[in-house]
Amino acid sequence: MDELLWGAAWLWRATNDASYLNFLQTLGANDATDIFSWDNKLAGARVLLARRTLVDNDKRFESFKLQTEDFMCRIIPNSPSSSTSYTQGGLMFKLAESNLQYVTSITFLLSTYAKYMSASKYPFNCGNVRVSSSTLRNLAKQQVDYILGETPLKMSYMVGFGANTEVPLFHPRPVILRPLVVTMDSSLSSTPQTLTLTPSPEPLSEAQTRTTDSRTDYSHSEPATYINAAIVGPLAYLAGSYSS
Repeated sequence: MDELLWGAAWLWRATNDASYLNFLQTLGANDATDIFSWDNKLAGARVLLARRTLVDNDKRFESFKLQTEDFMCRIIPNSPSSSTSYTQGGLMFKLAESNLQYVTSITFLLSTYAKYMSASKYPFNCGNVRVSSSTLRNLAKQQVDYILGETPLKMSYMVGFGANTEVPLFHPRPVILRPLVVTMDSSLSSTPQTLTLTPSPEPLSEAQTRTTDSRTDYSHSEPATYINAAIVGPLAYLAGSYSS
């Protein structure tokens, strides 16, 4: 269901073809959610569609705006309907394996909706908690700062960024990327191989710091596109927000 909503939302955005709008309105993808990932795209589709109400004042998409607000209320830590755990250092904690995939993806939605709210000067409430664009932007910044090294361990989870970062990551096959050169084993081989890596978040958090640097422990040490891609948007948004 989430794939159908996600696909139709983007096709409607790209084409303005009324058939996609009709499909969206009759799909019935109304399940509440507190996660956004490659395996559950409901929240992402709703944020995209909510833009039509917030930015374009198109009331046909009001239901998606309300669903987006429900999602945000499940993420914000002091919301009465929050269902999101946070570590002592302030990192979102959703699931044990590759937790940063959920952190970066949700942070992308926080920063995106913050931008829409700022453009429309629109706040909303989570119970008695007032939520503004700054509320979402500050939470997004907190997550990005954590990934970049503002952690209890004083360790960056962005490989190649900062003085204290881990590099013996899991890679299923040799790759050549740029510009940071590190030496690491290829896959499970004991033969060292020099690879070139761009800065890339690994899926660790202080709640699950691994006790050994094991290449086989992929759930704690594998950088992946579904982690890396999602953080690009928040980094760009925050860089623009704090430079202007």
